[in-house]
Amino acid sequence: MAIIVDKEQKKRDIALACKELILSNGINNLTVSQVAKSAGVGKGTIYEYFTNKDEIVFELVNILMQKHSQKLQETLKTKSSTKEKIREFSRFFYSEDEIELRQLYKEFIALSLISPKNEMMEFHAECSKSYFSWFETILKNGIENKEIKPEALLLAKGLFVVGEGLFIQNSVIGQVQNIQKDLDSFIDTIFSLMEQK
Repeated sequence: MAIIVDKEQKKRDIALACKELILSNGINNLTVSQVAKSAGVGKGTIYEYFTNKDEIVFELVNILMQKHSQKLQETLKTKSSTKEKIREFSRFFYSEDEIELRQLYKEFIALSLISPKNEMMEFHAECSKSYFSWFETILKNGIENKEIKPEALLLAKGLFVVGEGLFIQNSVIGQVQNIQKDLDSFIDTIFSLMEQK
């Protein structure tokens, strides 16, 4: 009797099996032999699921972003004010809980900039669109609850991208420890302008 393999699950399993390898070595120092050994499969099996190492990072980021989204959704339910929710949204860029996802995200961003592929660009665009919609809904609820001024929606896109911008800039210059302070200061300043008095 033939064994039926869930190809999507197998792909996820292979990607997750080499997560630590990618985190410790980076994508540039990774070999298919190492991936195969880590996943407990042959090299040929790796090529059945991934055409290159970049796709493994893409799959890992996809898996971890789904987990992050679920966790964020639950955490946001515990926050009462708009400002607390926006702060929670920004925690991704400095929280110890998300260090692995951030490290993989940096690899993903680097790959996307160096050798953009349609699938990666579409994934990034879809994630950004989904997260921005979520972010915008938080602001709209804040307006409905009379916490912030209606004009706050005009700042939504800028407020949304500041976290990623600070993350990329501070990662490049090696000052990641400043992200929380910078984001908190920025959010406090923006909210002092947006809050209903």
